Amino acid sequence: MYHLALKMLLGDRAKYIMLISGLTFATLLMTQQSAVFCGLMLWTTGNLRNMKAKIWVVDPKVQQANEVKALRDTDVSRVRSVPGVAWAVPLYWGVQQSKLSDGSFKSVQLVGLDSATLVGRPGKMLAGRLEDLRLPKCVIIDDLAVERFSIGRKTPLGLGDTFEINDQEARIVGLCRTEKSFFGYPYIFTTYDQALQFAPKTRKMLSFILAEPAAGVSPEQACQEIQKATGLKAYTEEQFFWSTIRWYFKNTGIPISFGTTIVLGFIVGIAIAGQTFYTFVLENLPHLGALKAMGASDGMIARMLLLQAFAVGFIGYGLGVGLTAFFGFMVLKKGQPPFMMPYQIPLFTFVVTLLICTFAALLGIRKVRNLEPAVVFRG
Repeated sequence: MYHLALKMLLGDRAKYIMLISGLTFATLLMTQQSAVFCGLMLWTTGNLRNMKAKIWVVDPKVQQANEVKALRDTDVSRVRSVPGVAWAVPLYWGVQQSKLSDGSFKSVQLVGLDSATLVGRPGKMLAGRLEDLRLPKCVIIDDLAVERFSIGRKTPLGLGDTFEINDQEARIVGLCRTEKSFFGYPYIFTTYDQALQFAPKTRKMLSFILAEPAAGVSPEQACQEIQKATGLKAYTEEQFFWSTIRWYFKNTGIPISFGTTIVLGFIVGIAIAGQTFYTFVLENLPHLGALKAMGASDGMIARMLLLQAFAVGFIGYGLGVGLTAFFGFMVLKKGQPPFMMPYQIPLFTFVVTLLICTFAALLGIRKVRNLEPAVVFRG
C-alpha cells in the first residue's frame, strides 16, 4: 500500500513538483533568514571575540559590549586590589576618524592595549610583530582595514605605510585578522598610552578593565567580589555575550524584522503545501474511495497520505537547506551579509517543515475520512 501511495504521488508530476518547490522555497526562506539573523547577532559581540578576556569590568549602567561609559583611571587599581583577582589591565576602545594620504577618510575602531601585557591582542597576526606595537605612534591594522584603505591605491596598504588618526600620524607595523563587528568598521590596535594620544581628550578615557581570576577562583566568583568591593559591573565573557544579545533583542527592531520574514516563510509553506496537497487528494478521491471499498481502513489511508506529505517534505527540506548552505558558504564568502548556521537552525526548520507537512496531510485525511466508498461506484 505504501508503494502504491508513492506511485500515486509521483504519477502526478505537476502537483509533485509544485509541492517540492513550495516546501523548498519555504525552507530556504526560513533557514537563510535565521542564519543571517544569527550572523548579525554574532557581529554585535565582535569586541568580545576580538579582545578576549575572562572578566570585563564596566560602568554599572553598561549592558552591552558596544557601548562605553568611561571609567576613572584609579578604577584599575581598585579592581587589582580585590581578593580573587589575579591581575587587571586598562583597555581603550572607541570609534575614531582616520585619514589617508589621498585625503579620503574612514571610521575605525581604535583599541588601546595595556603596553606591558598586550592583553586583548588580536588573535591572528598576518604580518609584522606584535611587540613592535610598543614603538611610538605604531599601530596594527586588520584585514578589513587593508581592504578599505587600499581602495584606489596601486598597491595594498602594508607594513611601513602611514596614515592619520585624528590628524596624528600612525605607522603600520603589523597586519592581523579579526572578526567583523556590528558597526562594520576596521580594527586598529595600539597601546593604551598611544590610544590616549590618538583619541580626543576627555576627562575620563578608560573604556573597559580586563581582569583575570586568581587561581582556584571561578570567573563568576571573581565578578561578584569585584562588584561588592568597587560598585562597578563585572561580567564574565559569557555573561557579557548574552547580555549584549539580549540588549539588541530588546532595543532594536532586528528580531522583529527577521522574525516577520521567517513567519512569512512558514505561511507560504502552509499555503502552497496545504492547497496543493488538498487538490492532489481531491483528484485522487476515486482511487482512495476504491481502496476503502476494497477494505483499506481509515488508518491505512491516513498513513498513506502522511507518507506522501512527508516524502515531499523531506525532499523539499533537503533542497532548501542545501541551497541555504550554498548561498551562505559560496555566495557570501566575504561575509556580506553575515551568515551563521549552527545546528539548531536546520533542526528548527526541519521541525517546522514537519508541521507544514502534517497540516497538509491532515487536510487530506479529513476529506478522506468523510468519503463514502460507495461514491466511487455511482454512475
